[in-house]
Amino acid sequence: MISKRLLLGDEAIALGAVHAGISGVYAYPGTPSTEITEFIQAHAPEVRSRWCTNEKAAMEAALGMSYAGKRAIVCMKHVGMNVAADAFVNSGITGVNGGLVVLAADDPSMHSSQNEQDSRFYGKFAMIPILEPSSQQEAYDMMPYAFSLSEELKLPVLMRVVTRLAHSRAGVEVTTPLPQNALNPDNERTHWVLLPGNARRQYASLVAKQPQLQLSAEHSPYNRQHSTEGAKLGVVACGIAYNYVMENEPTKRGISVLKVSQYPLPEQAIKALAAECDALLVAEDGQPMAEEQIKAMLGADYAVKGRLTGDLPRMGELTPDNVGAALGVEQTQNFTAAENVVPRPPALCQGCGHRDVYDALNKVAAEYADARIFGDIGCYTLGALPPFRAIDSCVDMGASITMAKGAADAGVHPAIAVIGDSTFTHSGMTGLLDAINDKSNITVIISDNLTTAMTGGQDSAGTNKFEAICQGLGVEPEHLHVVVPLPKNMEEITRIIREEIEYNGVSVIIPRRECIQTLNRKLRQKRAQK
Repeated sequence: MISKRLLLGDEAIALGAVHAGISGVYAYPGTPSTEITEFIQAHAPEVRSRWCTNEKAAMEAALGMSYAGKRAIVCMKHVGMNVAADAFVNSGITGVNGGLVVLAADDPSMHSSQNEQDSRFYGKFAMIPILEPSSQQEAYDMMPYAFSLSEELKLPVLMRVVTRLAHSRAGVEVTTPLPQNALNPDNERTHWVLLPGNARRQYASLVAKQPQLQLSAEHSPYNRQHSTEGAKLGVVACGIAYNYVMENEPTKRGISVLKVSQYPLPEQAIKALAAECDALLVAEDGQPMAEEQIKAMLGADYAVKGRLTGDLPRMGELTPDNVGAALGVEQTQNFTAAENVVPRPPALCQGCGHRDVYDALNKVAAEYADARIFGDIGCYTLGALPPFRAIDSCVDMGASITMAKGAADAGVHPAIAVIGDSTFTHSGMTGLLDAINDKSNITVIISDNLTTAMTGGQDSAGTNKFEAICQGLGVEPEHLHVVVPLPKNMEEITRIIREEIEYNGVSVIIPRRECIQTLNRKLRQKRAQK
């Protein structure tokens, strides 16, 4: 039975995965991927769906479910692929048993991210199939296809989406769900045990599968061509960029289009398009991965245009307008910028405990000429902006503690790290252990708001465990403090920070107060129940 639903791209992926018979979703929250797991948690109680501590743990757990013969999806944003990379790349060597799909949500234009990296490179590096839907309908339809392809090739499949697709809505036709796979643990040990001898054989097997991956892409239902007789320009449109190309009515302009949503690139189809046209334009939302490969494929004498040539912008998202300009469509500005509008950068919520933490830190840091405060990834990163301007760095998950350690090793004093509760369990614990083992002279602030606030209030893995974790790692009890970040406690908090800065070793201060947003949600729910 077919019905139609209005879904976000993330929700289409989630529902498609559930209808493909998954038994588990493994993920760490990160925009723009978060809503996939949240949708499954809300609508598919039969699917294992608790949040993982980080993306590497998620990838390994999903691989374990695949080993057991069940289907699993692992979801993360693009920078999470860096965390999961060890297990992800090696999963191409081990192969899979039950179908395994790795969903990477990329963020061109860095709406909520530190970089613009393109996850397709990870799929190419791991030598596995890549799918890149161009619409919410394709995102839904691709899920059973992806799991079947994974089980056919005995390889994980990478599905890559971008923010515009993940966070926009469209009508999606949905069909009858498939049942979950039966439990069927793999009985073949050698390809799961990556000792060098086994790994070499498995890698040879992966290399030998590449022609099969290429053939699958050449005949994929998601790679198709729209030919225009006598076309001088051909366009290779990847993923969501296909929509931007088609919005500019290419066939009316004498342009042929090859839509690409499955990789490896369909080489024969690209060469056939190039033979019909004088030049190719490569439209891809992300880095010029396809453009570079197509240039190499067609040779230096053939004109290939795109981001590398300046025909499309080198950075940021593609849009119908900049794609239209590359196609020679005259651009007309049909809006005017509003005047006298004051910019409103994001800010910490009124009533947020992080505000009181930064007030205390700034007050104490001002007493030291060379104080440095190393920040981390979370809503507390907004402490870098006015009115606080409190942190001197923010690089990646967990870097606050290790950068503070390195700075202290170099002689910086005081070296203070500020890290959130969820980020600490994600990537901060190992850095703290290093600092403890090296007796580094740092002060660590674990700003605990009892949730993963930046991505919407998901569970935080270490809630109510941080004192035990820190003591277990070796923090001395007399240099481990819990405070309540409120203005009335400012004198106590600043006193403790001063004392611990003067201690020559590792100290940890945990300011703990529930996120004002999650607290308000709880209060609203209680009122609604009365």
